[in-house]
Amino acid sequence: MSDDFDFEPIPGLPENLPAGERIMWQGGPVWTHLARHAFHVDKLAAYFAVLVTLRLCLAVRDGQPLMQALVSYGVFLLAASLAVGVIAGLAYLSARSTIYTITTKRVAMRFGIALPLTVNIPLSRVAKADLAQRRAGIGDISIEPAQGTRLAYLVLWPHARAWRLNTPQPTLRSIPDACQVAQVLADALALSAAEDGQAVVRVRPVDVDPGASTAQLPPRLQAAE
Repeated sequence: MSDDFDFEPIPGLPENLPAGERIMWQGGPVWTHLARHAFHVDKLAAYFAVLVTLRLCLAVRDGQPLMQALVSYGVFLLAASLAVGVIAGLAYLSARSTIYTITTKRVAMRFGIALPLTVNIPLSRVAKADLAQRRAGIGDISIEPAQGTRLAYLVLWPHARAWRLNTPQPTLRSIPDACQVAQVLADALALSAAEDGQAVVRVRPVDVDPGASTAQLPPRLQAAE
């Protein structure tokens, strides 16, 4: 079986790295987490469940036998299940086609189910980075590019911070061991700043779920909060 990304000299990157640049981390989204937090499959399923339950209750209240009501709404149930399945499938394919890369010079995001696209954010153009950690160590790392960087939210989605439409923030979505990855990014930013003589950009923990304690964050990230 051939790989759709056989053309890549390095998985996740469209070309070989220049001399002096090296990969510090590579990974991708956990598809079940991406399905919940980016594609909102659980909310869609809950919506259909409430809608079907409400309609069944109203039908039974009006005197229609329960089995007859279930049969009459069978097509709707099938359509709802199909819709949830399609969205879940898109989340799976999106996660499978995505590779995030942190190098000593940039953050690269390769994504796209039908039309693969690679977005490169030079570390020198990173104004801020935020870590949102959730349960089981899975989380998001959002990158705020420096002013003047032009990015399109619709092109980035679902690899973009929610609701930042006017100032899109590329986001490493639903990655495992998010704290450790954030520390890798923090180290890469510190290295880049030292080389360029710029101020160090820190990764800030934000929006941490109640089930994920900030005590588990690396010391340097805790200090940046």
